[in-house]
Amino acid sequence: QVQLVESGGGLVQTGGSLRLSCAASGRTFSRYVLHWFRQAPGKEREFVAAIRWNGGRTWYADSVKGRFTISRDNVKNTVYLQMTNLNAEDTAVYYCAASIAYSDYQNGMDYWGKGTLVTVSS
Repeated sequence: QVQLVESGGGLVQTGGSLRLSCAASGRTFSRYVLHWFRQAPGKEREFVAAIRWNGGRTWYADSVKGRFTISRDNVKNTVYLQMTNLNAEDTAVYYCAASIAYSDYQNGMDYWGKGTLVTVSS
């Protein structure tokens, strides 16, 4: 069993930055790939970024490459999503998710957090 708790969402102006955190716990979470997905109002949930806990390999959606950075802290058991140069299209609820293998499809996830809201204002 893996538990995921997101934090760090909030209101930010266009061009601003925000860092999201996902605290992971559970006996075997280190075997997983930790993902960030997001869901904007009226839209489907979409993949944002992912990191393999062991080894640190990363993946990014094209829409966030060069602006978002995913990382992990092995001591704090936390995955971060550093978001820069934010725009209105980044407004969404951001979810942390875990699966044994990387996937950019939400149905491939085994565990989900409850999400944290990011609102980008112009």
